[in-house]
Amino acid sequence: MSDFFQNIVGKVESVLGGDVQTLLKQQLQSLTQPQTIQSLLDRADQAGLGDKVRSWVSQSGNVPATPDEIRAILGSDTVHDLVAKTGLPADAVVTALVHFLPDAVDKHTPDGVLPAADATKSA
Repeated sequence: MSDFFQNIVGKVESVLGGDVQTLLKQQLQSLTQPQTIQSLLDRADQAGLGDKVRSWVSQSGNVPATPDEIRAILGSDTVHDLVAKTGLPADAVVTALVHFLPDAVDKHTPDGVLPAADATKSA
């Protein structure tokens, strides 16, 4: 994590009295479930950003996203849910996702393909 972003996280944590990084990681886990990654890709396609999200899934480099693109990919309902779950302002949540979401999706698709939706249900 960059020093600049770590400083922001530290300041937010001191104001809110919580572990913001843990909260964000928990929310990233929910965003990187197989069905959610597919949903992100579908929304990105609708917003004209499908190639960007596909770069996160593929084994090539991750194309960065802007805050406005993250909002378009996630949709306002998801952003509002994340704000409610983390207690952070929407701009802080979106800025964090700009930094963390591409890498999180990339790590959950190590073979460059979307995981099967039922991969978590194997016995």
